[in-house]
Amino acid sequence: MPQEVSAELRRVAERWRQLPLTTAEARMPLVRRLLDTLAGDLGPVPDLGPAVVMDQLAVLVHDACAAAPPGSKEARQELAGRLTALRKTL
Repeated sequence: MPQEVSAELRRVAERWRQLPLTTAEARMPLVRRLLDTLAGDLGPVPDLGPAVVMDQLAVLVHDACAAAPPGSKEARQELAGRLTALRKTL
């Protein structure tokens, strides 16, 4: 996984862990939208709740990185940007 994507994924997960449960539950639709976008034709991703949603996100981010063309700077930047946007809305 590219460093910029990995670092932003860690930041999102850290921010998620800091949220009170009621806030996390309220923000679930934001995360779910990104999950379903990353899943593409495989979606929708099952809703397993706020306790495991970051694990689901990590798997889909890893899959997206693996599916990107080698050396695709644009794909890495787009994915990192989506994670940054998610973190800022949490």
